[in-house]
Amino acid sequence: MPRALRPILPMLLLAALLPPLAGPARGQQDTVRVVRVVDGDTVALASGGLLRYIGIDAPEERRRVAGRWVPDPEPFARAATEANRRLVAGREVRLRYDRERTDRYGRVLAYVYVGDVFVNEKLVLDGLARARAYPPNLRHQAALRRAEAEARAAGRGLWSAPDAAAEAPVEIRP
Repeated sequence: MPRALRPILPMLLLAALLPPLAGPARGQQDTVRVVRVVDGDTVALASGGLLRYIGIDAPEERRRVAGRWVPDPEPFARAATEANRRLVAGREVRLRYDRERTDRYGRVLAYVYVGDVFVNEKLVLDGLARARAYPPNLRHQAALRRAEAEARAAGRGLWSAPDAAAEAPVEIRP
């Protein structure tokens, strides 16, 4: 390797591994294979990257303690992960993008579909995730909020606890 390239080699390798900054236009879609379900709103793709579902927030199975991830499941975290696994694990899924294609952690951001099932909405409708607004990605926020309202009214999942109905929706802003 030429000596002049050695200082920039790490940057070139990193650039090759990161998703492109200018992705598909809003609403454009791709088809990808899910190889592993991380949790209720994140999956690993055959391409090697992680995908975070837009507009929802599922209960966490782990939390960071002193720089390490440790098991500490929130209520319904395992149920959300298992439901997500049944929906997408090992399958080809369609991704539809909104305004931002990646988040600050380098994960792909998308709305996920298996056949005619809108996975993000299904998890919220089943009470296994909350609708969360993450501006500027708001394309399906109204549908996700309606799904959450239906899950709350029916007392599904997260909303089956006696005090769950008292919890107000939370807006997440950058």
